[in-house]
Amino acid sequence: MAANNNHHNTINIKNRKATFDYEIIETFTAGIVLTGTEIKSIRQGKCGLTDTYCMVINGEVWVKNMYIAEYSYGSYNNHTTHRDRKLLLNRKEIRNITKATLQPGFSIVPLRLFINERGLAKLVIAIARGKKQYDKRQSIKEREDKRSIDRMFKQ
Repeated sequence: MAANNNHHNTINIKNRKATFDYEIIETFTAGIVLTGTEIKSIRQGKCGLTDTYCMVINGEVWVKNMYIAEYSYGSYNNHTTHRDRKLLLNRKEIRNITKATLQPGFSIVPLRLFINERGLAKLVIAIARGKKQYDKRQSIKEREDKRSIDRMFKQ
């Protein structure tokens, strides 16, 4: 069993676009309500956070469009790959998240999916402010300026 536990910790799926598109304000780690075939697919690393987002619906936080591949050994009871999944957070966290979503320009963004030491799937979500096109251009410009300065000194 000990050898198997190490395997869980290697699952670490990141949402790489999130930090480019958003300024992270506050993060939370949530449990996810999953079916048996879903947790098995996550343990195999067959999942993704591309174009995933979260919403508060009736006082509950849901992750939408999170991809979890069908489990290869699953039968007719396999899950739907992109179904909405409920996140498990405490009341205070849900209150903070709900308050943030009422402000314009704020979103709840999934950052990272991992399996904890107890073998449970966890999703790190963030209250984030969308970067304006200008901010993104500014980040790119600063990177390019630094490159051209480096080139000038190398000659």
